Amino acid sequence: MTQKTVTIGLVQMSMTDSSQANLKKALGLIAEAKQKGAELVILPELFLSPYFCQKKDDASAFKTTETIPGPTTEALSKAAKEHDIVLVGGSIFEKGSDGKNYNTAAVFERDGTLLGTYRKTHIPEDILYHEQHYFAPGDTGIRVFETSVGKIAPLICYDQWYPEAARIAALKGAELIVYPTAIGVIDADVEENITGDWENMWRSVQVGHAAANCVYIAGVNRVGKEGAITFWGGSFVSDPSAKVLVKADTTEGVFLTECDFSRVKPLQKSWRFLENRRPDQYEMLTDDPSH
Repeated sequence: MTQKTVTIGLVQMSMTDSSQANLKKALGLIAEAKQKGAELVILPELFLSPYFCQKKDDASAFKTTETIPGPTTEALSKAAKEHDIVLVGGSIFEKGSDGKNYNTAAVFERDGTLLGTYRKTHIPEDILYHEQHYFAPGDTGIRVFETSVGKIAPLICYDQWYPEAARIAALKGAELIVYPTAIGVIDADVEENITGDWENMWRSVQVGHAAANCVYIAGVNRVGKEGAITFWGGSFVSDPSAKVLVKADTTEGVFLTECDFSRVKPLQKSWRFLENRRPDQYEMLTDDPSH
């Protein structure tokens, strides 16, 4: 079996009110990841700003929208080319040509080519996660990008809780599913009587996607306290057998691990989770829940 080993670098960072400072930090951490041997680098969700969705009506946030291509994707393209890496540019607040706003991940090849974008499919609306006030539901569908290091499917944060998205990515040939993320613990005086080990829950559901689809999973989170949310970091990579290969702590930095993508197809063939599905029994999954 020919090995297809890839070194992945997870960029875990905190954000300030300055988008320029955040971009500069991200570019510096990308350079650090390359210096440490990364061939694929992944940024966290909405890395240009604090998590503004804690408020329902932060009008100033809409001033930070960008088109794609735009200044940020141009900077990320340049970084990918300069460092000869494949880059998943976390996500940015995209101003679509249709007039809608999206939470969008961009994927770049080693030569700086923008391979394409993925718009977040599932949009939460919950205490301090008021994303439906800012983002339209994504219209790209689940996408898999064939890069020089492997087949990569970018999903975004809340998509983590939906096994359907991971399964579709696997059916489309993904070897690695990446989840740029912004998630943390809400202060007890804001969200009372809601207790649990949420970080473990968050990681466990994604590791479950790795096992159920025999693919690699990478979750990349932010860190630091913003308003009433403490972002726990904990960025990680799971292999197709549900083994966590690397797990970050609560600090900023670059976290690396090696992944052998040549394991994916043989494991899928062995376990046959994809072949033994029963789509004829799954009508309920696409029924309108309002009926």
